[in-house]
Amino acid sequence: MSTMRKTLIAACIAAAFVPAAHAEKYFSDSSLSILYSDDYQAFGKQKRTDTYFTFENATGHNWGSTFFFFDRNQGHGKDADSDDLYGEFAPDMNLSWALGKDLSVGNVIKDFTLAGQYENGGGTNVNNYMVGPGIIWNVPGMQYFKTSFYRVWNSETDDDYQATVVWGMPMEFGATRILFDGYIDWSTAEDDHKSDFHFNPQLKLDVGNYFNAPKVLYAGIEYSYWNNKYGLNDDVMDTESAVSALVKWHF
Repeated sequence: MSTMRKTLIAACIAAAFVPAAHAEKYFSDSSLSILYSDDYQAFGKQKRTDTYFTFENATGHNWGSTFFFFDRNQGHGKDADSDDLYGEFAPDMNLSWALGKDLSVGNVIKDFTLAGQYENGGGTNVNNYMVGPGIIWNVPGMQYFKTSFYRVWNSETDDDYQATVVWGMPMEFGATRILFDGYIDWSTAEDDHKSDFHFNPQLKLDVGNYFNAPKVLYAGIEYSYWNNKYGLNDDVMDTESAVSALVKWHF
């Protein structure tokens, strides 16, 4: 591991463990989700049926934020014995906080970040490290909108680069509250894999709001459009286009 790689990753991880005397926490949110679809794309251009159980945690601080999740998928039918565990941890550090001065740009950019991410699991010995700059945008109507640009050190394939967009947009229609959130990942092609593009939004109804418990229980759908899934071309893997039923509980 290069010295620069070690330094950048250490800076992102250190941000997640800033001493309490120097940190202010704005929020912490955990959730459990269950997703089901029979449209997931598998190797050999086959469809597969899975139930995904996902734990997520997100925190916001004056110095930045953290996000991590774990997925466990349970196959059904012929895929019943093909379950695995996959997780990601993604801290980022606000550069305004790190440098001690306001870096916002008008009403367009709230802040710049040093972003990191670690990926592990997924049926193989994946251990991927990602570091790069990010931007927190001020987009009207959005609860958050962030872009990050990563240098990626992959354990199973050639190293590459990735651009990521994450967003959250709440909507209200009387007592009806809807949350539209998700992410887009795009990674570069290298000698041993194709460029891939993954569009993964969720559209969720705040069911709890009808029972005076807003932002607790959601139900809706997730859509996954994944071109060159895992960097594999159409000879091995068709483009994934899967709609999943979704239930999500926040606590």
